[in-house]
Amino acid sequence: MKTSLLYLLALPAVYGAPTSNPPLRGSEVLLGYSASNTVSDQNTDDIPYVPVPGQTDTADLGAYLDFSDAESPQPMRGSTGGTDPGPRNENYDRINSDKLAPPGTDEGQTINAQWPMGLSHNRLGLNGSGWARQENEVVMPGATLMAGVDMRLEAGAYRELHWHVASEWSLVLNGSCRIETVNENGQTFVDDVSEGDVWFFPPGVPHSIQALDDGVEFLLIFDDGSFSEDNTFLATEVFAHQPKAVLAKNFDLPVAAFDDIPEDELYIFPGTPAPANISEQNVTGSAGILPQSQSYSYHFSEQPAHEAQGGSVKIVDSQTFPISDNTAAALVTVHPGGMREIHWHPTSDEWTFFISGQARATLFTAPSTATTFDYRPGDVGYFPQSNSHYIENTGDEDLVFLEVLQTDQFSDVSLGQWIGSTPKQIVADTLHLPQSALDRLRTEKMYVVSGSTTEI
Repeated sequence: MKTSLLYLLALPAVYGAPTSNPPLRGSEVLLGYSASNTVSDQNTDDIPYVPVPGQTDTADLGAYLDFSDAESPQPMRGSTGGTDPGPRNENYDRINSDKLAPPGTDEGQTINAQWPMGLSHNRLGLNGSGWARQENEVVMPGATLMAGVDMRLEAGAYRELHWHVASEWSLVLNGSCRIETVNENGQTFVDDVSEGDVWFFPPGVPHSIQALDDGVEFLLIFDDGSFSEDNTFLATEVFAHQPKAVLAKNFDLPVAAFDDIPEDELYIFPGTPAPANISEQNVTGSAGILPQSQSYSYHFSEQPAHEAQGGSVKIVDSQTFPISDNTAAALVTVHPGGMREIHWHPTSDEWTFFISGQARATLFTAPSTATTFDYRPGDVGYFPQSNSHYIENTGDEDLVFLEVLQTDQFSDVSLGQWIGSTPKQIVADTLHLPQSALDRLRTEKMYVVSGSTTEI
């Protein structure tokens, strides 16, 4: 209901003399019913829109709705939903169609299994040297076992000497860098890693990272959902918070040697370019270098991918990368129309990072809760242990993403393999599938299935 400004100005006993600027608060005459009240004549039902392909299909079919070019995407699917006159941000609606118009098979509310790194606060390095943004429980409360950081170092820049309470597993997204560490036995390690390679540093092992000539961007995954880059143990902070007399005694140096140590952390900062010859940085003591079998890096980029029906998969875990004893990962490529088959992980949550393409996934939580999410490059997905999900390519280019598990060996249970390997009588009695469908069930795990469908 509305009351006209002319009516308000006609109340001198309440407001005093009419003015061009009404007071901050209204009058008691606005309370409740009044014959002078007016009702808005705005027609909110007259919202023009054109349904996108699949939007008028039955809601349970749950076809992907592409709102990217829709002029006025509406929260409608089949016979469900209704129009939305606003206010709203249509940009979000266009890239999250399964939130605006969810499949009819969604029910209730699971954890939030999606976080765009683009919404994370960006921490900027010194003098244009790089940046870092993170995902953890602060922004994604359901992601309790793992957290991630997307970090960029410009050419020659350092992620300063540091260590963590959590273990650190990393995939190089682009460029190259030099990693260096000394373990608790005094053994040293240095290596150059490039796009597609991985590294792993156990908890408490100090290390540094320096970008090579083309700069580098890498993804870091930590085995603690509450991990924060702000709580890293930094060399600069360690030195700044020790009495200089203690530092002098510790290093057997004069106190004056520490006159110019930084007063604050460097975190990400520009540095002297690394020498091209890596052997110049092979510093060793009596313990020598780290044995190759315990190497902190694995050149995953050189591992061929296993071809699947609708894409490819390659796995790295402790079987081939022994030092990584609590982190396993799969790099998955899904061709257009294809899908990472419905599966779950019986021993770990899954932390997923979307590298290219676009996707959607439905997280199913027992007994009957299901939510469908849409993903773009730079998004993080999170699927709790034994909660089933698929990841479908909803775009027209290859979808590439990384699945990370907190376990020593990568494993999953395939819904298709389970049903296909169960006696047909049990499947028929339970799911009421026709014989023509039972005859086509597969006993092998597919990992990635194609988009082809055949009428039964």
